[in-house]
Amino acid sequence: MSIRPFDGITPTIAESAYVDEDAVVIGDVHIGEQSSIWPGTVIRGDVNYIRIGHSSNIQDGSILHVTAPNDDNPEGLPLIIGNHVTVGHGVILHACTVEDACLVGMGATVLDGAILREKTLLAAGSLVPPGKELEGGYLWMGSPAKKVRALTETELQFFHKSCRNYMVLLGRYKCKESLNKSG
Repeated sequence: MSIRPFDGITPTIAESAYVDEDAVVIGDVHIGEQSSIWPGTVIRGDVNYIRIGHSSNIQDGSILHVTAPNDDNPEGLPLIIGNHVTVGHGVILHACTVEDACLVGMGATVLDGAILREKTLLAAGSLVPPGKELEGGYLWMGSPAKKVRALTETELQFFHKSCRNYMVLLGRYKCKESLNKSG
């Protein structure tokens, strides 16, 4: 894995987290307990910070980045991902906030200053424009994303099931890594 400092700040990764050897994590990034970062993912906290809570998973080929301080926003914009969040394959999250227990579908893009409130399901391929706030408890879909319907109880339960499945999988990968190092 490529864990690299930037401007003297090294990423902090919880001991129970898993970062695949083909992922890249740079700069002011914190990855919480039992979270997982999968192959081909790039997490670049170079011009602002990135925080990933516990029990979240960032799947293959996703890109996570931030916005530098600028005239319109003197502090820039960080990227915040809560706890129990599933980020599907090939997602782009740029300087936005994804609150707890959300699922971001494959290939979705969430842009600067957007907020996905707790228990949001963003459909695959959707685009969330800058500054848009998605109300939690709903399926959002399209480009730009629009509220489609309230989530079912089964869908809400799936958020935690998805995270649990990835926590089990990260344990298997960490065990395999450990065996490879000792053997």
